Amino acid sequence: MADLIHSEVRASILHELSQIEDKHDVRILYACESGSRAWGFESKDSDYDVRFLYVRPRDWYLSIDVERRRDVIELPIDEELDINGWDLRKALQLFRKSNPPLLEWLNSPIVYLEKGVCANRMRELSPATFNPIAAHYHYLRMAENNYKAHLRGQRVRRKKYLYVLRPLLAVLWINQEKGVVPTEFDKLVQGVVDDVELVREIESLLRAKRAGKEVDAGPRYPRIHDFIDNELTRHRAAPAAPEPIQVDNHRLSELFREILGTDEMDLL
Repeated sequence: MADLIHSEVRASILHELSQIEDKHDVRILYACESGSRAWGFESKDSDYDVRFLYVRPRDWYLSIDVERRRDVIELPIDEELDINGWDLRKALQLFRKSNPPLLEWLNSPIVYLEKGVCANRMRELSPATFNPIAAHYHYLRMAENNYKAHLRGQRVRRKKYLYVLRPLLAVLWINQEKGVVPTEFDKLVQGVVDDVELVREIESLLRAKRAGKEVDAGPRYPRIHDFIDNELTRHRAAPAAPEPIQVDNHRLSELFREILGTDEMDLL
């Protein structure tokens, strides 16, 4: 597959990640693109949303106050780059809860770097740790919140349609027991949308979004709007799901100890 990121942009991002390693005394295990570029519906002026997982030297974790230490690294956002990352310990705690953004990062089609076994081992474990109930409610809340905030006018920013449509399709994917939700929007559409006319309108929306700017707005897309209204109404009427079952910590703790206990830090 052709590189989805221009070589100069990729080089700039890799430079920033190297600077983070030096400044914060960390080793980045995995870095990827998230957001609209990873989903496949970026605009001409979309920024780059870079997300990464990192690990610190072993002694940093062997501290009585490790819970109070900062476990994220965030760079100031500029017009082009939005870069932040999570400590491996934090990431594994969220992975245990089927954190959807983290699962999307791990399955991003745009990977800037991947070192060691960590990211791949998490991908291998994700089918066993995936919690469909937690993911269902995450995506449904996202769809409802974006709908209330952005889709009630007669003119709608195109990106906001997609910010409601994508999580709704993710809910359908989960309810059809297809497993971990794919990061790419096209895969979601192909996997759960059978209405040919709806697919055509979605494709029209995507073409307009990719050809325009982030702030571009236009009239409503009738079939998409009806689909969103119907799906939100249907899910609001559905009975409450049981409480999700927590995943056992054992395998994730083993992975954490494996990363800290091998020569991986030296290899990076």
